[in-house]
Amino acid sequence: MTGLSVLLLGIGLGLRHATDADHVVVVSALVQREPSVWRAARIAALWGAGHTVAFLALGLLIVLAEVRIPQAFERGAELVVALMLIGFGIWHFVRSRGTGAGETVPSVAGASARPLVIGLVHGLAGSAGIALLAATTIGSRPLAVAYLALVALGTVIGMVALTVVMSRPISWTMRRGRRLRSAITVIAAMLSIGLGLTVLVRAAASGGAP
Repeated sequence: MTGLSVLLLGIGLGLRHATDADHVVVVSALVQREPSVWRAARIAALWGAGHTVAFLALGLLIVLAEVRIPQAFERGAELVVALMLIGFGIWHFVRSRGTGAGETVPSVAGASARPLVIGLVHGLAGSAGIALLAATTIGSRPLAVAYLALVALGTVIGMVALTVVMSRPISWTMRRGRRLRSAITVIAAMLSIGLGLTVLVRAAASGGAP
């Protein structure tokens, strides 16, 4: 592949990576309490920042330092993501039941740290495979590093754009009656828990494979 095609592949893969189900479920739940598009975009950008830090740290270790990441690490990262999704879904459900389905506003520190930490965890899962692909198929190290940077950038851009699109209907729905608001909150929590259980089963099955 030419240098340009590699770079285009990187940005395209990043944009697609932003639409992974676990990313969308968590970010859509996080922005339910955000009253404006810009605050919702900020949540997505913080998630993207955490994802970028973890993704690039792991990717650069593989590409530049030629560190071998054991399969056990990837399975462990998937298990952490699964438990995080389940825990986040339970937290989202319990918090909504206790506060009238999102009638309180979280602190600035908590609202900032939460998406950042979740993005960090997401960045660890699946990153080794993308970085290994770059290390083994791209002959030039600078080009491989540029590829990883564009994957990270594409993921942030994709998540922010997707969140901006989703925030309008989510905000409109959350302003309706309490029953509808509660239903949406419960659905988001159940989706997170269900997806977490799916990832947990998949990770456990791959861990038991010969």
